[in-house]
Amino acid sequence: MKNGGSLPGLRGKQVSIVLIALICTTFIFWGLERAPFLIVFPVDESVRRLILPGYLQENRLETLSSGIPSNVTKYLSVENSPSSSGEKLIDEKLPFSTAEELPTENSHSSSDKDIMVGGLISPEAHNMKSSLAEKEKSSAIEKSSDITSEELPPTKDGKSSSFEKKVVPFLSVCDYTVGKWVQDSRKPIYSGKMCQRWLSGMWACRLTQRPDFSYEKYRWQADNCDMPHFEGRHFLTRMQNKTLAFIGDSLGRQQFQSMMCLITGGKDSRNVQDVGKEYGLVRARGAIRPDGWAYRFRKTNTTVLYYWSASLCEIEPLNPGNPSTGFAMHLDRPAWFLRTNLHRFDVVVLNTGHHWNRGKLNANRWNMYVNGQPNNNRMVRDLQSARNLTVHSVVRWLDKQLDKYPNMRVFMRTLSPRHFFNGDWNSGGRCDNTKLLSGSRSVSHNRANDPAAESAVQGTRVENLDITGISELRDDAHLSKYSLKSNNGSQDCLHWCLPGVPDTWNELLFAQLLLPQPKKLSAQI
Repeated sequence: MKNGGSLPGLRGKQVSIVLIALICTTFIFWGLERAPFLIVFPVDESVRRLILPGYLQENRLETLSSGIPSNVTKYLSVENSPSSSGEKLIDEKLPFSTAEELPTENSHSSSDKDIMVGGLISPEAHNMKSSLAEKEKSSAIEKSSDITSEELPPTKDGKSSSFEKKVVPFLSVCDYTVGKWVQDSRKPIYSGKMCQRWLSGMWACRLTQRPDFSYEKYRWQADNCDMPHFEGRHFLTRMQNKTLAFIGDSLGRQQFQSMMCLITGGKDSRNVQDVGKEYGLVRARGAIRPDGWAYRFRKTNTTVLYYWSASLCEIEPLNPGNPSTGFAMHLDRPAWFLRTNLHRFDVVVLNTGHHWNRGKLNANRWNMYVNGQPNNNRMVRDLQSARNLTVHSVVRWLDKQLDKYPNMRVFMRTLSPRHFFNGDWNSGGRCDNTKLLSGSRSVSHNRANDPAAESAVQGTRVENLDITGISELRDDAHLSKYSLKSNNGSQDCLHWCLPGVPDTWNELLFAQLLLPQPKKLSAQI
């Protein structure tokens, strides 16, 4: 052979070296095609600083047994029970006229003014430090300047957007209950004058004679972390093909109306459909209002509803054929609407508190029952203990149901504070301050703001939506002496002006929905 010839002219050793080089080169190119060069992208600050509620910062060692307790006295001790607001039980009837609050078909007026119950039971709790090192999951959020639902396109694959689509790492832990109120020129997101389809006129303080509206210009800023900015389009994207249900008293109705105004920006739209009939939320013959309202955003198939259940427990007529019959108030049974419709919900927000007083029970002819029988337990007759029993019973039942609906999110919202100064609702109490409480804007400690609610969710997958501490600072934002009609000199220091504080409750709710669903803490310890 000639030197410098073709491959057959090479020696065997040279052939082996060439083959090895070719094989290595092939593997290198194949590997690059399957896994390109690894590049570490910096995490966007707005994503990194997502908030974390208190329940993710500590493991609770105390857990509650499942099922309705046969011995209810373990929840009923009223001795040495601290009050979250230092307020006494009031036995008088409602301070406000129900005629003032009669709603129209498209208005969600409040026909019930509530009295707060103090002296709640403080549970035993043992905390242990824990760290969180998992990646958060949330769906991708589209950018748009228009927050109405009409322009929001469906997802490309036409499937439901999920709470767990996009993996988002987080590097810090934040308790949103510790922070301060700061002024924000972007507030409010909607106008109280414009959001007439969703907002009751009596709660739209810009329709009253109130001259000062500086209370609308505040947002809550948690210490050491940022809350995500609420936008209706983002919320609807996350809630595509899902249903959000608010169940509670008139403060729950305020949160529902706030959510509708926030999502729509206060704009009316024919693409928002009234679907109350699907849930039986229609005004019955002779009734002054329906038991709730439900609306669906057609573009994303998102339903937002409210059901009035002031106590969260089942209310059953003792003699259905008698118009003046009394009602059995089953403290250990969840409300019928919640039990029969739970499978249709994806997010549930519950609240109760201001109807647990003798004036309310007597006016509604409610008689307390336990285990299907009239209550004969002297301790349960104390309304603070009765509320505690109901809240624990409802939470335990819901936690058990989450085994069947593992993707459902359930929140127990804490008490909304009342601010009567120099008296009460019936003794000249006032809340006509136009500045934050005592000039203070911050909450620097995390205490048990609603012990009954907070102890009930410990060891369960039901989440705590704590709004009490941050709302306590906002005595400037109540309806006060301003109303559409004469209020006989009394002031409403319980309900809030809208836009206002309940908007922040919904911003906190949205922030918690960005986080993964908590696992049952008892299984992690």
